[in-house]
Amino acid sequence: MNYSVTDVTVDGGTLRVGCWDSADVAAGASVRHGVLALHGITASHLSWAPVGRLLTAGDGVRVIAPDLRGRGRSSELPGPAGMPRHADDAAAALAAFGLAGVCVLGHSMGGFAAVVFAARHAQLTSGLVLVDGGVPIPLPPGMSPEQAVQATLGPAADRLRMSFASRAEYQEFWRVHPALAESWNADIAAYVDYDLVGTEPRLRSSCSYDAVAQDSGQLGNDGTLLAAWDQLDQDICFLQAPLGLLGGLPPLYPPGALDGWARRVPGFQWEQLPGTNHYTITLAEPGASAVAERVTSVLRRTPLPAAARSGRSSAPRSAPDAPATS
Repeated sequence: MNYSVTDVTVDGGTLRVGCWDSADVAAGASVRHGVLALHGITASHLSWAPVGRLLTAGDGVRVIAPDLRGRGRSSELPGPAGMPRHADDAAAALAAFGLAGVCVLGHSMGGFAAVVFAARHAQLTSGLVLVDGGVPIPLPPGMSPEQAVQATLGPAADRLRMSFASRAEYQEFWRVHPALAESWNADIAAYVDYDLVGTEPRLRSSCSYDAVAQDSGQLGNDGTLLAAWDQLDQDICFLQAPLGLLGGLPPLYPPGALDGWARRVPGFQWEQLPGTNHYTITLAEPGASAVAERVTSVLRRTPLPAAARSGRSSAPRSAPDAPATS
């Protein structure tokens, strides 16, 4: 599999970027279709491994996916985080790979970063696919934004304060997660293993609690996000998981939450992907194949302009902890 990692210089340090290339691109052919994939709020670039493999099964495709600031091997980058910062970091990653005119793919919080990216860096964006994220999350009646964040992200955020005696203990912690237990596979195991930093018996998630706290405030009716939506002038494909972060009801977006956006934003289309929850929509089947299929349809409509095509990146392409199974 043509997967590699690169460290890209950004403000304050280096950003880890995963890259999946189709076989011809890995051999030096030009990139005809580029994808920038942005992950969720406590995730890493490996949440895109199944989708990245599927997208690069054809010819001429490169998928790059950064560990966003405060996550994965970008966890030591200083704050503040926030959607504009993630968008600018992602633009630096594209520049390092010589890419422009890409389809921007965002999952969960990555969807919010994708919207802001498309507004701030419109010249780099040819399409936008949002996966269960990016549209302001509606507040339940009587609930403050802070309470909504805790109710939605509470279990995920609580994990960031925990320590684990061994990698096996962390794997077991995730194996019984209600959203993943029935879909466990090698990609999920690699994703979970990659998240750990430290040494036994004090292993912990690489994700920064401070970064999560900073970012979570921008997932509702944030002014920067709403302004970004008002600037978008391209077709937008939104893919919804019918089940939520704990594998059941309610979904992240309740019934009717997306209808108004289809009326408000020209070119906004959305659909549910049956058989998926908020995690498995990218990490397992049938979600990964459905996401890859929708992205491929966008790529076929909007290939990279000739001036934006490149072969292999000249950036460093190795790192000691790249997981062999991802």
